[in-house]
Amino acid sequence: MSVINASEPVLPPREHAARRAATLTSRVTDIPRAERLLATASETLAASESQPVAERLRALCVALDGLVPFPARGHTLTRFRLLAAIAGSDLSLARLFEGHADALAIHEELDAPFPHEPSSTWGVWAAEARERVALSIATDGTARLHGVKHWCSGAPLLTHALVTAWRGDAGPFLVAISLDQAGVTPRRGRWSAVGMADSESVDVELAQAHGIVVGDVGRYLSRSGFWHGAMGVAACWFGGAVAVGEIARRYMPDNADPIRAAHLGAIDVALAQAGDVLRAVAAWTDRNPDTDARVPALRARAAVDSAAQAVLHHAGRLLGASAYCLNPTFARLAADLPVYVRQSHAEHDLAAIGVRVKQDAPGTWTL
Repeated sequence: MSVINASEPVLPPREHAARRAATLTSRVTDIPRAERLLATASETLAASESQPVAERLRALCVALDGLVPFPARGHTLTRFRLLAAIAGSDLSLARLFEGHADALAIHEELDAPFPHEPSSTWGVWAAEARERVALSIATDGTARLHGVKHWCSGAPLLTHALVTAWRGDAGPFLVAISLDQAGVTPRRGRWSAVGMADSESVDVELAQAHGIVVGDVGRYLSRSGFWHGAMGVAACWFGGAVAVGEIARRYMPDNADPIRAAHLGAIDVALAQAGDVLRAVAAWTDRNPDTDARVPALRARAAVDSAAQAVLHHAGRLLGASAYCLNPTFARLAADLPVYVRQSHAEHDLAAIGVRVKQDAPGTWTL
């Protein structure tokens, strides 16, 4: 028997937005910058609820321009809270905004020469396939890109991107490009997603596309901020998992039987554990801005990946099939979140952590 049935009201989008805004506002810190940032995000999300994802992204980028703190600068948790709040509204939107925020952080860290306009929307396209994008650099420093880049989130929607490319065996180089040029063609043909469909992570054909090299060869991967960006993705996953948990809490009756109550209890434990991990890694990052953050980032991602899967598992059993069929918000989250968290490398990441932990002295896990 389901907790949600045909006789129960499905909250309209604006009521969902209002509740999200109230929840977000109640959780901000007493830092004025955080209050302004999170309140502005809530208002923008509510006002753009019915708009296409590209318009919502542009509205967020304009409204939050200059307000989003860079990671490892003392306000990493505020950055995480922002990403999680956007994810609670729309995971595809969060995927695109996280890429935009990461691109701006890369610009700042590598002192990028490419100008940034508040109305521009950026992506970071760094997935590598067997056939890499080829790079040629002219004597004046301008770059040309040729080849097909895969997994280009937001390609039909964005204005600019940071793209990894190679000069023979040398690379990766990071190249900033405008997407409004003849040499850049998104190819939607293979994109068949149901979950995360609006992120449009399609292939892009680059035919001598013009760009500007950002940083030295290999700097995209070797810089401290690479793993700080990876943590931000986990914050998005967490926001999606919290949104699922809140639906489960809202629709579980006050007089629910012990089995349903146990499912909600399991959701609480999973989210509490993952939240503690994200708060701890945010604090660690602010204290150690230049320290290799690979293992802390992988731990955080693995913890949130596990929590998201647990929340989906228990929420489905608590709410029953009608949640997937009659509640559009839950149905969307149940389709989007499993796809998004598979951006994790799962057991490969756990193996990397295990190899590193094996080298540590005893006492790694003591309180």
